[in-house]
Amino acid sequence: MNWVEVNIFTTSEGVDIICGMLLGMGVNGFVIKDSKDFQDFLDNKETNWDYIDDDLMGLKNCETTVTVYLPDNSQGIENFSEIKLELKALKERDTEKSFGRLEYEISNVKEEDWANNWKKYFKPLTVGQKLLIKPTWEKVDESETRKILEIDPASSFGTGQHNTTQLCLELIEKYLNDKDKMLDLGCGSGILSIAGMLLGASSAFAVDIEENAVKIAGENAFSNGISKNNYITRCGNVICDENLRSEIGNDYDIVCANIVADVLNAMTPYFKGFLKRGGNLVISGIINQRKDEVINGIINAGFTLLEIREKEDWVAAAFRA
Repeated sequence: MNWVEVNIFTTSEGVDIICGMLLGMGVNGFVIKDSKDFQDFLDNKETNWDYIDDDLMGLKNCETTVTVYLPDNSQGIENFSEIKLELKALKERDTEKSFGRLEYEISNVKEEDWANNWKKYFKPLTVGQKLLIKPTWEKVDESETRKILEIDPASSFGTGQHNTTQLCLELIEKYLNDKDKMLDLGCGSGILSIAGMLLGASSAFAVDIEENAVKIAGENAFSNGISKNNYITRCGNVICDENLRSEIGNDYDIVCANIVADVLNAMTPYFKGFLKRGGNLVISGIINQRKDEVINGIINAGFTLLEIREKEDWVAAAFRA
């Protein structure tokens, strides 16, 4: 397999934040370069040395960098899209510039070349029993009976290629009922709520902290024939914005959230407030190592676990309020 090297520029203080972000995405192959490591080496009084390797000397004045290696395939592109969104959001929150410039560079391939090659990775994909997801440039047979969801790779996470998205869609298909009112938290491209609408939901409310994601979700919904009257989008953070939570309301039949474990944990106290009694919650985006932590937290918040689904190292689950 070919790999794409992405260098993320930060500070010593930002290393843990960046690495936590990557681990939350399931990306665990990265290298850290930090000038602080060189100083720590010099300050080590228990070490005697008369020669310093050139690689170590190279740390002396380097910019702190977290280098990540992404597979040159559809999952790598999904991860890259998510990294860009997370860096942008982190930069907006880091008003004191404690975490450096938070920029990235791709070292062994031009980003525009990689972007132009996306088409070779994205082919029609069947998910569950009822959905077929495809980019706009691909054709499907006229005899196709599945619901067709068209979505192109863009700057928002979610084209259906990633295991977390597929697991979430499978559970939505199972637990969504005709005419359900749906809430999509952390909507990204809008794929989950758009799929819900195609599967029979009467309306959807899609929320994301990234303004561009909200814009793209609305565009994707419209391009799939969904009326703007039935598909509402908002930019904001439900964890800290009480006004947004009030606007969203409390009468949803199904809520979905395909996000990372830390955000799911932070949202857990609010999930039940969005749902009707007996409504369904579908979550995904959980790496296997944090499965018990997230699921037990939601159970402790008053939910009944319906089922857990796993694919490779990723976990999704459905609950009833």
